[in-house]
Amino acid sequence: MRFAYAALTYLLLPVYAAYWFLRGISNRSYWDRLGQRFGRNYPNPVGGCIWVHAVSVGEVQASVPLVRSLMERFPDRHLLITTVTPTGAERVRMLFGDSVLHSYIPFETPDAVTSFFNSLNPEIALILETEIWPNLYHECGRRKIPLILVSARISPKSVSSYRKFLPLFRETLSHGIVIAAQSEADAERFRSLGAAPERTWMTGNIKFDIELPADLEERGVALRRDNFENRPVWVAASTHDREESQVLHAHKLVREQFPDAILVLIPRHPERFAAVRANLHKDGYNFISRTEGLPCTPDAEVYLVDTMGEVPLFYAAADVAFVGGTLVPVGGHNLLEPAALRKPVVTGPHLFNTQDIADKFEKVGASITVNNAGQLGSAVADLFSSKESAQDIGNRGFEIIQQNRGALERLLRLIEPLIVKVG
Repeated sequence: MRFAYAALTYLLLPVYAAYWFLRGISNRSYWDRLGQRFGRNYPNPVGGCIWVHAVSVGEVQASVPLVRSLMERFPDRHLLITTVTPTGAERVRMLFGDSVLHSYIPFETPDAVTSFFNSLNPEIALILETEIWPNLYHECGRRKIPLILVSARISPKSVSSYRKFLPLFRETLSHGIVIAAQSEADAERFRSLGAAPERTWMTGNIKFDIELPADLEERGVALRRDNFENRPVWVAASTHDREESQVLHAHKLVREQFPDAILVLIPRHPERFAAVRANLHKDGYNFISRTEGLPCTPDAEVYLVDTMGEVPLFYAAADVAFVGGTLVPVGGHNLLEPAALRKPVVTGPHLFNTQDIADKFEKVGASITVNNAGQLGSAVADLFSSKESAQDIGNRGFEIIQQNRGALERLLRLIEPLIVKVG
């Protein structure tokens, strides 16, 4: 089956190339280092590297404590972070600058994968969450490179899908892969698909070991003082197409009760900033965008954040946090950033990308789930009305984070002997 899969990757290569080319017409960042997608122009670190793969922005952010721990414990090693998306690459640059190497991960063709390994020569591979790349994993096995799936998860629904390709999946998991699962249930699902029991561990989710800048809350207070003063402020972060319209409708409902309320709107993808700005103009909203560099005026209804990497800062300046990708079937984004700041969290019903965390929040009342714009407006207005309720919800979310910390240390105990062994 692996041969058939490899052949399929070559057949699909023109489709991948066309997709990346077309995306690049509207967003030139998709053409950034395009050769790396095809196995060309990688860095060439002397002596190899420790390799961490984080698909996009959320995984890059989750990797921060791990990457910093690895840099501290292994200062003599090069550290490589690979991403799929340009936004993930930009986040790597903002967080780590030149202290790490960055590359895009290649398309899954055997030639591109071989070139990737020949150039970068990783001594260990750490793949965040459940990114299954059969050709990459096979090459790790062939070269005897230890590979760890970090915070690995697999939903009950996904198990049945994986079973359809069980021979390929079993082979993928047979190359000495270490599974560091988020929960015991996840670990058992991996075992049922062929993962070796002696190499499958429950370490927890390193996202709970979230690290925010020490001065973040102080900067949030200053941002609020300079822009919003005593106005009720709510953030709608990481929003998507067809979601902003619902958020804006909810904001109109909020302003019926709180006429001075302001919405901080932060679209998920930078290529959509211009379209969101145009829609705000077209619909007649009085708004200010972050890139204008102007303080927010008292008559502004919406503050559009059309910059990257500032979501935590605006959470710190807000009273209520709505996490996007949840009113549309995207699957949700990071619930832990606002909770780490003790902000009450509101989400829509589509939480399948972060279901385990969402379930923990729902179980103890650390979040409010809404199904439409009307419910969202009511939830935000209720939280504005009751500061005690808002504080209670925020505290419950913060407690969940505190109770689930420790995954990073458990993971490092698995990783360290492997790096020392091959180093």
